[in-house]
Amino acid sequence: MSVQDQIQQLQSIKDVTDIAAFKSAVKSNYTWLTNSFNKELVDNLVVARSDFTDALLCHAWQLLELNKEPTLSLCAVGGYGRGQLQPYSDIDLLILSDKKINPSVEERLGTFITLLWDVKLEIGQSVRTVKETIQLAKSDITIATNLVEARILCGCEDTFQQLIDKVNSPKVWSSKEFFLAKLEEQQRRHHKFNDTSYNLEPNVKENPGCLRDIQSLGWVAKKHFQEYDGLTLIGHGYFTEIEHAELIECRSDLWKIRFALHLISGRSENRLLFDYQTDVAQLLGYGDGKADVERMMKAFFRIVRRVSELNSMLLLRFKDDVLEQKVKTVIPLNHKFDLKDGLVSPSQAETFHSPVDILDFLSLISQHDNVQGLDADCIRQLRNARRRFQHQYYHDRQDCRDRFIALMKQPEFFNLGWDIMYKYGILQSYLPEWDKIVGMMQFDLFHAYTVDEHTHRLVKYVYSYYHSVDKFPRCHRIVKNFDKPELLFIAAIFHDIAKGRGGDHSTLGAVDVRNFCELHNISEADTNTIAWLVEHHLLMSVVAQRRDIYDADVINQFATTVKSHENLNLLYALTLADIRATNDNLWNDWKASLLRELYLLTQQAFDNGLECQVTLEQRVAQHKTDAMALLAEKGISEAQAMLFWQQMGKDYFIRFKPIQIAWHTQTIVTAGTLAPEEILVSASNSTSKAGTELLIYCSDRPALFAQIASVLDSRNCSIHDAQITVTEQGNVFDSMIILDQDSQRIDSELHINKLVDAVRSQLMKPGRSHANKRKMSRQMKQLDVKTKVRFYSSTEYTTLVELEALDAPGLLAKIGHLFVDLNLTLKLAKISTIGERAEDVFIVSNEEGKALTQDQEITLKRQITLKLDQPEANLAI
Repeated sequence: MSVQDQIQQLQSIKDVTDIAAFKSAVKSNYTWLTNSFNKELVDNLVVARSDFTDALLCHAWQLLELNKEPTLSLCAVGGYGRGQLQPYSDIDLLILSDKKINPSVEERLGTFITLLWDVKLEIGQSVRTVKETIQLAKSDITIATNLVEARILCGCEDTFQQLIDKVNSPKVWSSKEFFLAKLEEQQRRHHKFNDTSYNLEPNVKENPGCLRDIQSLGWVAKKHFQEYDGLTLIGHGYFTEIEHAELIECRSDLWKIRFALHLISGRSENRLLFDYQTDVAQLLGYGDGKADVERMMKAFFRIVRRVSELNSMLLLRFKDDVLEQKVKTVIPLNHKFDLKDGLVSPSQAETFHSPVDILDFLSLISQHDNVQGLDADCIRQLRNARRRFQHQYYHDRQDCRDRFIALMKQPEFFNLGWDIMYKYGILQSYLPEWDKIVGMMQFDLFHAYTVDEHTHRLVKYVYSYYHSVDKFPRCHRIVKNFDKPELLFIAAIFHDIAKGRGGDHSTLGAVDVRNFCELHNISEADTNTIAWLVEHHLLMSVVAQRRDIYDADVINQFATTVKSHENLNLLYALTLADIRATNDNLWNDWKASLLRELYLLTQQAFDNGLECQVTLEQRVAQHKTDAMALLAEKGISEAQAMLFWQQMGKDYFIRFKPIQIAWHTQTIVTAGTLAPEEILVSASNSTSKAGTELLIYCSDRPALFAQIASVLDSRNCSIHDAQITVTEQGNVFDSMIILDQDSQRIDSELHINKLVDAVRSQLMKPGRSHANKRKMSRQMKQLDVKTKVRFYSSTEYTTLVELEALDAPGLLAKIGHLFVDLNLTLKLAKISTIGERAEDVFIVSNEEGKALTQDQEITLKRQITLKLDQPEANLAI
């Protein structure tokens, strides 16, 4: 059934109370849209959906005889006003009158709106007089924007025209005021998405480079020129015909993705969530596999880059014209470019005659710290040149290679120059390997960005160390004292460049970067350093978060791999940047403290000639001395301290800092001798930069760790580090670093006190179970993380158990109970949540106080896999 047939079906309805007939017509339209998706151009579909909706509204309006009201108008506003409608988009209506509406008309309007809701249309309506509408528009840019695209559906033309005449008047919003408001609105919207188009679950409507950026251009143009059909901008010199066709093509591509998303979700869903990506890819004809989703998303990200470029270019032109800005300062940069009010502007009609010109241009920008950006003409010339010289840099021209390495040697290039190279696809043209990772998805909750966007951000973080004297002083000293910045920057660019090829991307990336270095005449020694950094870029993070860094053998092995102070410094700087660029919520004080500790212990090991045991012995002595000094200030004598200290082994003084030892000692000494049933629970925010420290001291009892973990998990808090000691006197000493749901310390004193009370209350109860009612999130349910258990011989007395699993509610409690059931003693836990994946390390011993036997390892692995791979149930653990 065609749209015209559907409209005729609508018009055959004679009674406005025949809801079933209206519903049938709406259903027929949705069926047609679904069936026509891969047969019709999406441009036709969105217009057809709007036409059908127009017909339904006007027919219902007439059946209620609202068309007989002489000054009443039914108007489409907002997106619907454009005459283009996605399947489940809001239908924004303005019911307009020239004066207050009488009660009988209000009643019929109520029936009209109720009908629309009854037939399941997403209606957004307002009933106003012309005067009321203009008053609201003056004070609200959103209302003013909706009216810019208003059109009359039926009713009084004169009332509608009266509104439009006033809306277009400068007294409501001048073109200048309107432009500035929309520019600020776009900047705020972009900031919500971290100023990038390359989010893994993008919003097809709101994301930078998506439909809202195209609509913003239309709003500004229509307000400025009063009429706008796209071709207007060509006539006024804003666009070339090719650029206009490109923008229309991008809009159609985005419309098609959004249309498919609506059909799949069955609602007005504009977020391309992991939940929908596979189905959308299949509907768009890519297929339903992971590689098919990858192809769809890479195509999507290429579209949004093109839109972002065109949006930037046009808004700069509008800024000059609408604001009537005159250039105040012109600074010649060279014979090809001027700096006009901070923006680079070409002084010739064509400035980029070869790839070398582009690289020289980037070098020029890097030499002038007063450059703020590019003007519209410069963006246009750069885009055109990029397309002409696609892939002509790398293999053919040594002069390009020399210039590229020269850029790598200039830290200031990585300010604006690096952004331009990335944003406008120059790096993509220069490096074939980079082209493969543009728009590459990372299917997890750990990474927030595509591979290329993550790397772009990592490089920016490395550059920031040159100026971050206060925030990252150690990294600042490292980069400032290193006289070959190109080694660190090249390693940063290549660290993830081999992702998506299968195999170990670190190893493959090291091969790639060696080939790059050979082509670019980089010395063998420097090549080895760069390749080593790429191959081992994950090493420091893995050791810090998943190994016992207070074990002398672990430090010795890490230091032996690192080999030198220089490698340690560069790896530390690269690791910090890598973590920070992965996810804005990933970096926290706990990770900072782990990396800092590993860095310092390794540095000391180098200084002691890799005599790591000597390094740790020195640490014990120093920590005791410093802790005793702190205790003396609190009035705690050495004899009092020794009552606690003599229960604790050397390992305790290695793992804890003096301020922690002093707090533990004061808290336990002050509490005095505990009765068997007493439980000491305390918390502090002043002992560790890593988070809030929770202290539990009491007689040993089964499932202690499991119950504490369950209580904290149920309150959206997480354990990130747990040190567990059972003394010869039969007491258990637990110290845990805990963070809130945002991976930050728990700042609220009230919240801390409630947690302490909840833990104490649970441990005082008989039995060992705790009901945890926290549910798994929507995103987590869409992801499949296979449970993996690995064993490493830690010492003669302990075994290190490494666990990878879905970070489901109650995970730690389940593991804790398993240890009890199998008569294993937990000595240490390091908990790391990587998006949806838990990567946890436990150090355990068997009931004989020894490392696990092979049979015990097999049993534990089988039980963990069985326990964690069960379907989610109500957790009483």
